[in-house]
Amino acid sequence: MGKNVLVISGSPKKDGNTALLVGWFAEGVRSGGSTAEIIRAADLEHKAVGCTSCRVCQKSPVYRCVIKDEVSVCVARFAEADVIVMASPLYFYGASSQLKAMMDRMFSLYKWDNAANTMTTPLKGKTFVFLGSGYEDAGFDIFEKPFQLTARYTGMVYASLVVKNAGVSGEIVKLSGVREQAFELGKKIAG
Repeated sequence: MGKNVLVISGSPKKDGNTALLVGWFAEGVRSGGSTAEIIRAADLEHKAVGCTSCRVCQKSPVYRCVIKDEVSVCVARFAEADVIVMASPLYFYGASSQLKAMMDRMFSLYKWDNAANTMTTPLKGKTFVFLGSGYEDAGFDIFEKPFQLTARYTGMVYASLVVKNAGVSGEIVKLSGVREQAFELGKKIAG
């Protein structure tokens, strides 16, 4: 039986390097017999641009952000997916604000008991993939770090494809082997 792969594209562009990486990865997932749903973070209705630190989610038995918007619905679906993929262009040494807002809202998918020093989450054991690209080769050591650390903290299996020197929007197609790498990673994740 195939896996349920949920891909969150953090690029505001519909046809840029990130969109191409996501498309190639999704082709690989589907070739491996799994489903790949792509959600563009920039298209979601946001009532808050990130977590508001209201902490209401911590008092609820449900793993869901209480802000009533499309981001909350999307983030809640992470718990249902077998694989969560986040993709972003490199913007000032970090992920796009559209993707960062979604990551901040993931707070609702964790329950902490500080007195007992415990944390529970429905994300434990899932696979977390990061796809990223940048115009040049500066800043990549810190670009990927939040995704790696999130996977480690959460107990998720981590994989990534980060492409340096991808050029301006759409120029990633000129890089030899990148399409194949993205496709193969998707196929591997599907298997």
